Amino acid sequence: MKRSVAMMACVLSGAFMIGSYSPVLAKTEAKAVSATATDKDGAEAKTDAAKADDKKEDTAKGEVLEDGVYSAEFDTDSGMFHVNEANDGKGTLTVKDGKMTLHVSLASKNIVNLFVGTAEDAQKDGAELLEPTTDTVTYSDGMTEEVYGFDIPVPAIDEEFDLALIGKKNKWYDHKVKVTNPQKEEADADAAEDTAKATEKKDSEK
Repeated sequence: MKRSVAMMACVLSGAFMIGSYSPVLAKTEAKAVSATATDKDGAEAKTDAAKADDKKEDTAKGEVLEDGVYSAEFDTDSGMFHVNEANDGKGTLTVKDGKMTLHVSLASKNIVNLFVGTAEDAQKDGAELLEPTTDTVTYSDGMTEEVYGFDIPVPAIDEEFDLALIGKKNKWYDHKVKVTNPQKEEADADAAEDTAKATEKKDSEK
């Protein structure tokens, strides 16, 4: 009899202990599930934000300038190949029907041809070389000089592209260039503004 009572007491004690631990285990599991859900939500939020940033970047890269005339900076990878100092590192960017062409006046007449691509491709049969124009530049002291200029097709703004050159030594060289910071020419911008105002006036009169 005593043994039965003792065994029953042990069983009841064990049940009591299990019962007392169960809420703690339940709370721990609930916290773990909650933390996992929070981490998952945070990761998804970060992924969505990253996707949004990528989309904005792609949109910016794919942006096409409206037709018109702009000033734009012409950056090269060489101190020997650059825009004439009289033009402050800039050229004239013309946009027509979505196609962009940058005219730059160089430092001298030493560069006789350009090619959009690599030096190797420039030497292949059928390569379309860019021919020079003769430009007159005016320096800050009033002196003028005749130099060569080129009309360079621009595939995209703010993106580096290959532009090979050949000089009087008849040797082709590879270079990387980039057109950046296009700014609408003042006269062109004024004309666009006048057109917009005229259109707005017509719409209001209807």
